[in-house]
Amino acid sequence: MTVAGDDASRSRPEVRTRAGSLRGSREAGVAVFRGIPFAEPPVGALRFAAPRAVRGWSGVREAVSYGPPPPQGGHFGMDALAREAAGEDWLTVNVWSPDPGPGAALPVLVWIQGGAYTIGMSGLPEYDGGRLARDGGVVVVTFNYRVGLEGYGQIEGAPANRGLLDQIAALEWVRDHIEAFGGDPDRVTVFGQSAGAGSVAALLAAPGAAGLFGRAVAQSAQGTFFSPELAADITGACAAELGLRATVADLAEVAPHRLAAAGDAVGAAAARRDERGAGGGRGGRGGRWGKPAFRSVTFSPVVDGAALSVTPWQALADGAGRGIDLLVGHTRHEQRLLTALDGLLGQVSEDVAADALRTFAPGPDGARAYRDAYPKAGPDELYELVLSDWLFRMPTLHLAEAQEAAGGRVHVYELTWPAPGMDGVLGACHGLDVPLVFGNLDRGQPAALIEDAGRAEGLSAEMRAAWTSFAADGDPGWPAYDRDRRLVRLFDATPEVTAYPEEQSRLIWQDHTFPVLPLLSP
Repeated sequence: MTVAGDDASRSRPEVRTRAGSLRGSREAGVAVFRGIPFAEPPVGALRFAAPRAVRGWSGVREAVSYGPPPPQGGHFGMDALAREAAGEDWLTVNVWSPDPGPGAALPVLVWIQGGAYTIGMSGLPEYDGGRLARDGGVVVVTFNYRVGLEGYGQIEGAPANRGLLDQIAALEWVRDHIEAFGGDPDRVTVFGQSAGAGSVAALLAAPGAAGLFGRAVAQSAQGTFFSPELAADITGACAAELGLRATVADLAEVAPHRLAAAGDAVGAAAARRDERGAGGGRGGRGGRWGKPAFRSVTFSPVVDGAALSVTPWQALADGAGRGIDLLVGHTRHEQRLLTALDGLLGQVSEDVAADALRTFAPGPDGARAYRDAYPKAGPDELYELVLSDWLFRMPTLHLAEAQEAAGGRVHVYELTWPAPGMDGVLGACHGLDVPLVFGNLDRGQPAALIEDAGRAEGLSAEMRAAWTSFAADGDPGWPAYDRDRRLVRLFDATPEVTAYPEEQSRLIWQDHTFPVLPLLSP
């Protein structure tokens, strides 16, 4: 229950959950509770184990600080952030509520951050849920899950997909406890971006997640799902960096930061063009690891026959999402930011573009199909198009297509507003939707894409209203997608509803199935 009455209790709200009482803070009119454990720390005897439900506590637990993040890869300095926030309680949730206490029955939005399954922590400023909760009248939940080798390495003696199992455990915590914070456990929407959206897709296919949410939002869903053989080969290479085998017995005593660094080393080696044709070398087409090596995708959910039996697209086609409302979409220029980070923006040669087309375009004639569909495109545009389509745009669209074909309901959007930051050269790039959806336009790394918060306020308000309306009643404000009209909402300076605009790419990919990515023959 909410404790109120005096100034102190209003500024330090308390709730009583099944596990124990919590004391949070009040920020800009929203009750905030941070660092709440949803599972026991996955260290010691629980290292590489499935998450174990947290034990309760007596007294009132302070909930004002984020829990320490799980071990991280080194991208964007995330490894340093993780080591600065030292601690073993990696698996914690954070809650923002405009009306904490039983009886409020507010819609619940549960966020899953991205980071290529290699980095990601809920305590970043861009994921602060205060504005979304306050303006939208919803309860917002964020949480940590294991990434990299800790979460997705295929380790002998350990269950696969531990990061996904963490996500399921967090959703079970929401089911069991969110009513104490004013949330309605029967109106839970899971939403995520990039690998977080890939995680949303995986949850749609995971039997263990059934019944834990009724709506789902996938923003730029990462489309990579590994076979056990591919995941095991990559994990074996990571263990070999340390002179070890990929077994629980060998890796359990390795310091987490060393394990994360080994994953970074293997990912960097996979990205280097060479002609070895072995696991770490991609050659012209990624060597034994194929497409993931070309794009340095070292970790992904594994279709292991336990947590995941089929890909999300197959699961939706089979009707797994028929009772779940979906909202899915992508940005127009997904790849452009990634190209800039690789130092290739404006520098893509014809040879590099041709290599990308040969590697990623679907079917034996895919490269020619791109050149025919985009006859005026130069190497930079062709490179951007095929990589955007393979990793984010078409996997996301195919979620909608599979859902609609199976008789489920889905709404589709595309973010086309060009980010004004960096002189506008990045366009509507990957990650631009994150500050717009949360309304955190002047903090966190993605805010650098916006540069001028005032210019984005109106668009951000439109997106936040759509997301919170969808969480409340399943209607974001535009018609559902169907195969005849293919109507989507374009988010731009002047939003509109129109036929899906990336028609050429849709046609090129319409017969592609996005299969499990295999380990290739030597």
